[in-house]
Amino acid sequence: MTGPGPVPLMTPEAPSGAQPPEPEKPSASGAAVDLALRVVGGILAVVAALLTAVLELLFATVRVGGHLIGVSALIALVANVALSWFAYRAVGKRWAVALPAFTWFAIMVVAAGRTDEGDLLLTGDNWVGLATIVAGSMAFAIMGFRLILAPAR
Repeated sequence: MTGPGPVPLMTPEAPSGAQPPEPEKPSASGAAVDLALRVVGGILAVVAALLTAVLELLFATVRVGGHLIGVSALIALVANVALSWFAYRAVGKRWAVALPAFTWFAIMVVAAGRTDEGDLLLTGDNWVGLATIVAGSMAFAIMGFRLILAPAR
């Protein structure tokens, strides 16, 4: 015994001769405001990347009971995911993830280099500094990869 076939979904029909309303085109001033907000969003993403990178460098040497703790790597992971999301949402373009990523990575490269006086912010024997670079870079890479694979809006 077979049941009735699938029930067709009822869709409301438009009255004959009626056309869907056309979307409104933004005015010139609206487009300028939108562009300005996107530029400000990109600048904020870069400044936030700068600030979080400095914060991560400060926390790279935090010790509890004489032992390094990995709070800097955790901050890098969470902050860089948030920065990627913010940059994409604020600018509205997939390439915007590169703004905070390049800023953050440039600061980490400078911090890992030796100054003229011989100082280092991130040393090779500090596992937290290395974990911070790996976690932060991977966070940006994964977020960028997810945006590449995401369907276009």
